[in-house]
Amino acid sequence: MSKMKAGPLSLRLSAIAYLAFMLFIPLAAVLQDGLRSGFSSFANSLFNPAAWHALKLTVWTAVVMALINAVMGTLTAYVMVRYAFPGRAWLNSLIDLPFAIPTLVTGVMLVILYGPQQVLGGWLKNHWGWEIIFAPAGIILALLFVTFPLVVRTVEPLLMEIDEDQEEAARALGASSWTTFWRVLFPAILPGILTGTLLTFSRALGEFGSVVVVAGNIPFKSQTAAVYVWGELESQNRQGASAMSVLLVALSFLMILLVDWFEKRRGKTRVRS
Repeated sequence: MSKMKAGPLSLRLSAIAYLAFMLFIPLAAVLQDGLRSGFSSFANSLFNPAAWHALKLTVWTAVVMALINAVMGTLTAYVMVRYAFPGRAWLNSLIDLPFAIPTLVTGVMLVILYGPQQVLGGWLKNHWGWEIIFAPAGIILALLFVTFPLVVRTVEPLLMEIDEDQEEAARALGASSWTTFWRVLFPAILPGILTGTLLTFSRALGEFGSVVVVAGNIPFKSQTAAVYVWGELESQNRQGASAMSVLLVALSFLMILLVDWFEKRRGKTRVRS
């Protein structure tokens, strides 16, 4: 009996030790470093003009990106689940490509496409006045690319669980396609949409590789919070880098807690149904 308990106990201790080494200790270190000079110094590091602008830019571009992803990710998931068409399997694999491509490569691709000296980028700037590279628009495009699969992959399983007979019954009763989606499908897939949207927002808060390429490190213009952290480390200001890192970790952890809450609520809904 004691041998049977020793095995699971050793497994638990190994898992806890690994989590402590990989997650808890680094998080505790950055938290201690950010608060080592007191809360007032921590607040001053966050609310200096450059840091505050970088944080605001990060949050609002992440919000815009998350909202676009919520709509387009849901639409893509619906098309992939409900329609059969040539190349569907290939397209389904392509959706996950942003997970495999290094984020720096993503930034390079966008610069090649939308750079001011390129055909498309130059045309947009000359004819519409749209500056993509080294501007918030480039940040949003980069974030859209690297986070696109998240909403799609969280909504797809929910759509697969919904019996198409429910949609057909609604249409037979005279409901339009929009009404059928809004009254039948949307309530069922809403938890997945919210979960995917929160995950994209959390992912966007700390995105560095693609953003530093398309936006650069221009304070008060295109410097995001993650790039600001890198700049502060380059400037030997570890306090400023740690303070911003603590805030980004806190925001991401809050998003994870919300995702966990939605998942638990979805699980309870399934049990009741």
